[in-house]
Amino acid sequence: MMKIRALIVDDQLIAREAIRRMLTTENDIEVVALSTTGQEALEAIKTHSPDLVFLDVRLPDMDGFSVLAELPQQRLPVIVFVTANDEFALQAFDVHALDYVVKPISPERLQRALQRAREHLQQRRGGNMDQRLGALLRDLKTSPRQTDRLAVKSSGKVVFLRLADIDWVESADNYVKLHVGSESHMLRETMNALEQRMPADRFIRISRSALVNVEKIKELHPMFHGEYVVVLTNGTRVNLTRSYRDKLELLGVG
Repeated sequence: MMKIRALIVDDQLIAREAIRRMLTTENDIEVVALSTTGQEALEAIKTHSPDLVFLDVRLPDMDGFSVLAELPQQRLPVIVFVTANDEFALQAFDVHALDYVVKPISPERLQRALQRAREHLQQRRGGNMDQRLGALLRDLKTSPRQTDRLAVKSSGKVVFLRLADIDWVESADNYVKLHVGSESHMLRETMNALEQRMPADRFIRISRSALVNVEKIKELHPMFHGEYVVVLTNGTRVNLTRSYRDKLELLGVG
């Protein structure tokens, strides 16, 4: 029996090891490498030529889509995306019949993903899988990654936040803090990456560390040197810095 060579790409040790342990029970699966970053994944794919890659959507240096875009189109491995909160990705996978698993991964869900991966590998001889991956890549390059809600892990569960309910977003290194009324939620994503996913007509960047919901803005108070204090409907005060003064035009302020 020919082994299916698998690569696991995830920067979280617990998630990475959970997949590896479950795969060790499969007689036809051989885990050839483990990677924690997108660059490591690209090098491992080049070195080991895996048939199957479990690819985390969010990695420290690049997202899973960027990894996929860097791969040569001639012979792509079967990709099973691992995701926690990318709704656009889920929609793209459904359309193109690629598989995904949502953390935390249950053995039953992994079994279904493996069965689909085996079927995809069998279909490869007819070129079907490569065509679908190519179509996904084209969509990823031309479609905006925007959504109407965000999924955030909180207290051992996944909380879905409607964008309309988010007051403002605060940068915290490689995380962002989502302020929703009296609550706040941490999301493992940079401010720049999140800004690209948020609708530009609903959320505006007012400083390096703050993104605000336009509908939540109540008042603007001019300060010194072209800066403003933005007062939200809940009373929160956030500074609009001079380098982001051009965003006032989006609010109808000349």
